[in-house]
Amino acid sequence: MIKKGQIIELNIEKMAFGGQGIGFLHGLVVFVRNTAPGDKITARIFKRKKDYCEAQLTEVITPSPYRVIPPCQYTGICGGCQWQHVSYEKQLALKLDLISEAMTRIGGFQKIHIRDILPSDDIFGYRNKMEFSFADRPWVPNPEEIPEAKTKGFALGLHIPGTFNKVLDIDACLLQHEQGNSILREVKAFSRQSGLPCYNLKTHEGFWRFLVLRYSQDKNQWMINIVTSEKRTDFLTSLSNHLLNRFHNIATIINNITKRKAGIAVGESEWVVHGPGFIFDKIGTYSFQISANSFFQTNTKSAKKLYDTVVEFSELKGKEVVLDLYSGTGTIPIYMAEKCKKVVGIEIVESAVTDAHRNVRINKINNVEFLLGDIKENLPLVKEKPDVMIIDPPRSGVHKKVLKQILDVKPMRIIYVSC
Repeated sequence: MIKKGQIIELNIEKMAFGGQGIGFLHGLVVFVRNTAPGDKITARIFKRKKDYCEAQLTEVITPSPYRVIPPCQYTGICGGCQWQHVSYEKQLALKLDLISEAMTRIGGFQKIHIRDILPSDDIFGYRNKMEFSFADRPWVPNPEEIPEAKTKGFALGLHIPGTFNKVLDIDACLLQHEQGNSILREVKAFSRQSGLPCYNLKTHEGFWRFLVLRYSQDKNQWMINIVTSEKRTDFLTSLSNHLLNRFHNIATIINNITKRKAGIAVGESEWVVHGPGFIFDKIGTYSFQISANSFFQTNTKSAKKLYDTVVEFSELKGKEVVLDLYSGTGTIPIYMAEKCKKVVGIEIVESAVTDAHRNVRINKINNVEFLLGDIKENLPLVKEKPDVMIIDPPRSGVHKKVLKQILDVKPMRIIYVSC
């Protein structure tokens, strides 16, 4: 009988979606984080359910041949990179297995062909956007080992997964360009010394809320977006001057201001402290203007691979009408426009459509149009039957009514781009 708190010995056989290792004990599935297939471990049970258990790794008795030493000092604590202790080649194979299982066991598809995963050119330093949260108390994994003075007053870092108010104070994230880490540390030092408090999501008091960094690989330029609870021109101007004196490739600095209680790094108003308020980046040969709250694929090089795959699957001959649902700032329509007769994009976010029109003009494209509004209302307004339909929804997926409309439209080819 397995009980909570019990120490068990376990062989890790496979990986679950989300990065937990899976072992089997007395007919029960046991999930253990920070493990890899091939590991022989001991772990302490902390959750016991009817059909499964969750356990915390206590010792790796025999390491898996796929286990590597994670380069990040926050591995196993931050929760952002749940596979970093597994070699990248093995990560791709494991994720391919997860996709296959999802399509066959969950989706019910049989004899389906799944292509190999296209790897990222860069394993680290690839993200062109990072969002860091301020907090008035840093979260620490073992508070009894940390002096109380270091657990009060200030944190700037990343949220612990599954929490809304626990922030791990960090000095660097290996997923972003190294200069971004230097900017992070400078903002942290300035805001800590400012005397202004960090925002508290429970009391809804405090000034500093978020730091959002965007990087243009094409221009080697930065956008810095400071999200605060109110407008303080004195502090933001001082911070701007401080950063501009240290980093000469900062293109623009923006202050988003919001009093919303929700922990979202988008302002109700925006003040451009320095520069034009946007940066430019490229996907392939196409240029895109990116504002503070625009959506842009976070891995620029992999975005090109993604869009090239969409074009390949579309099998365009030059005479097709393409319909792009959830068209955002127009990246996919612009990327496809020169290869077909016409592209129509539908998007509900007004600022995204504004950016999309601007990006069409920047790239001198004249066969793309955008419909602003809900897809359920706009899809019936599309007069020409699409030959190809691209569906790139948010994480929540496609609304059931939209799915029915898609079946009614009956495009020759549907390409679904999963978030």
